[in-house]
Amino acid sequence: MWKWETDQEAKAVIVIVHGAMEHHGRYGWLIEMWRSSGYHVIMGDLPGQGMTSRSARGHVDSFDEYIIEVKDWIQAAYQFELPVFLLGHSMGGLIATRLLQETHINLAGVVLSSPCLGMLHTPSKAMDLLSIGLNKVAPTVKFPSGLTVDMATRNADVREIDSNDTLYITKVSVRWYRELVQATKLALTNTKKMPDIPLLVMQAGDDKIVDKTAVKKWFNELNISEMHYKEWPKCYHEIFNEPEREEIFEYSKAFVESRLKTIGYIV
Repeated sequence: MWKWETDQEAKAVIVIVHGAMEHHGRYGWLIEMWRSSGYHVIMGDLPGQGMTSRSARGHVDSFDEYIIEVKDWIQAAYQFELPVFLLGHSMGGLIATRLLQETHINLAGVVLSSPCLGMLHTPSKAMDLLSIGLNKVAPTVKFPSGLTVDMATRNADVREIDSNDTLYITKVSVRWYRELVQATKLALTNTKKMPDIPLLVMQAGDDKIVDKTAVKKWFNELNISEMHYKEWPKCYHEIFNEPEREEIFEYSKAFVESRLKTIGYIV
């Protein structure tokens, strides 16, 4: 994990959880936006991704590996003795959701960015059945993810950087896929286990990867005292990489600062 401390008097700590296939290096702009706005930032690479063990790239034995890792990041955030916010993008949003459903953690608020609560492109029924069998006998066998950079963002600069990114994963294991399917199912069926922590869900309006209707349905089933849903028209999946990202960042920062005012950390 890495820590980026603000040069100002810190208001809070933002823990960022990235999505599938990617790594923390793709979040330089977002990290700097938070840091320059008076926030410490903590982020790492999830197991099997980024700069973690290359031997297991695109693979996990259990989705719980992600949850355990993010819990460590949050524990590190507590050391600053400031309010802590959790920001999860895509699969990072799914990890955050499962963490909240299964673990008691002290957070000032949660921001989910195009959370992976349903995919637009899934394997055929035959391939899905095959994956169940392979998961038992050959769980580390890998297949192309089917996701492309062009599906993630309209930002030409980001697309160009990603096309030459050696850390970007293009293949995932059968076990990884089955664990993702199970985690998604649990997230959708355990809405009553979501704690009463203020929540902001920001969804790409023209998402090519995540099924936004599944996200909205999940959101509408929640029972949380303070919850906000914002859809960004025209935006592809990675809203914090889109041409509108400055406006999107300001919107998320407004949520965070509203929470800080409510709990008396800023006036």
